Amino acid sequence: MNLDDLAWQRQFDGGIDVRMAEHFAGHGQLELLIKTAVDRGEWFCAEVAVRELCAVGEFERALTVLEPFVAVGWPFAVRKSAEITIRQGRIEEGLALVRPDAAAGLESAFECRWFAEALVLAGRVDEAIDVLTPHLGEPWILESLVDLTDGGNRDARVLELLAPCDEQARGGTADCRCSAAGGRRGCRHQPSEVLVLYTRVLERMGRADEAIRMLGPVVPVIPQVAWLYAELLAGQGRIEQLRKLATGEHAQLARTQCAAVLEEQGRVREAEAVLHEALEADGRHARRRLMAFLARRGRLDEAVDVGRPTYEHDEGNLLHEVIELLIGASRPERALELLDGLDTAYIDAHSDVLSHTRLRLLGKAGRYAEGIAQARALSEREPGQWDTTVAWLLDLDGRTDEALDLLRSSTEYGAYRAVAEILSRHGRYAEAVAAIPTVSAQREAWDRR
Repeated sequence: MNLDDLAWQRQFDGGIDVRMAEHFAGHGQLELLIKTAVDRGEWFCAEVAVRELCAVGEFERALTVLEPFVAVGWPFAVRKSAEITIRQGRIEEGLALVRPDAAAGLESAFECRWFAEALVLAGRVDEAIDVLTPHLGEPWILESLVDLTDGGNRDARVLELLAPCDEQARGGTADCRCSAAGGRRGCRHQPSEVLVLYTRVLERMGRADEAIRMLGPVVPVIPQVAWLYAELLAGQGRIEQLRKLATGEHAQLARTQCAAVLEEQGRVREAEAVLHEALEADGRHARRRLMAFLARRGRLDEAVDVGRPTYEHDEGNLLHEVIELLIGASRPERALELLDGLDTAYIDAHSDVLSHTRLRLLGKAGRYAEGIAQARALSEREPGQWDTTVAWLLDLDGRTDEALDLLRSSTEYGAYRAVAEILSRHGRYAEAVAAIPTVSAQREAWDRR
């Protein structure tokens, strides 16, 4: 196990990815996860195993799983170890794991953010604020300040820290450059970013009305916060103000929020009318929202019709979104009808994507033999490009051994992962782990390519 392999795995999901690790956990394979984490240095297995162990109170064992990762300095393991140790009541020991070494010149904004998070977990919110304050010139640290203090009863102090930036932001200053960073460095906050954070704090303090009064005059100066203003109005049920906002340049935002409030209040017909107004004014953005609204009401055929004008366009195409809605409603045959109704020229221009979609729908519809025949025909034209799809359909058809044989001889990239997925689907978890090359082996193969 080394840091380079761990960093590569986290970036590319090499080895056992997080989705498979969670599948193992969901099927009672905690011991296999632990063994795989320790024996192969699989970080995602360790991460999921630690989460499962902590959920049942096995904190010491969770720390043992993390030990080899902590030993090589993997920061995510160090942070998790600190969190567990603090939760056990060993606060100073846990804080020591993530305390920045200012004396050695290692005190970075990232280290301070992690340390502040640990301090909040230990209930020492004021100290966390003190740690972050010298770095408030970083926009992401300013956001961390707001996030970490949520629920910590320190909102008044946070507002004081945000106030200098907020004052500049309301004037539309392009680049803040205020002194909120305690003199260490100037701020580089965009006005809209500051206003969003300031508003979030006001809202969680129960001062939404004040936030609305503050943002109203600012919207013409900083139009990037119009969405936030509309959300606030919606959250307070200010329908009339939303309707007024809908008469100006932010009409789409206002109509969307207005429709959401009306639907939430059970005023479904009014909500639908607002969405139709939005569609007539600017169908590009409103069509998706109306389609989703109709789907929520169980009116899928109407949703299909609303999306229809986009199905053969390269921009704003809602075909695949409506297909997902139909799959979610167990109507794959209806989705297949949509594909059959597409223009031949469009199908030819998007053959790969539509072929994959068709095969997926045939599998969802239980038409396995038809799907296998079509996938094999595609594979003859493009050898090695359709093997995982053929194997998926073979497995659905109960021909698991045939699917595995195909994948094990396949040249398609990632075929080994499809082998592991099929094996795990059939409860053959140890075989699934063995089917996936180690992280170091995958990294070497990646570097060679």
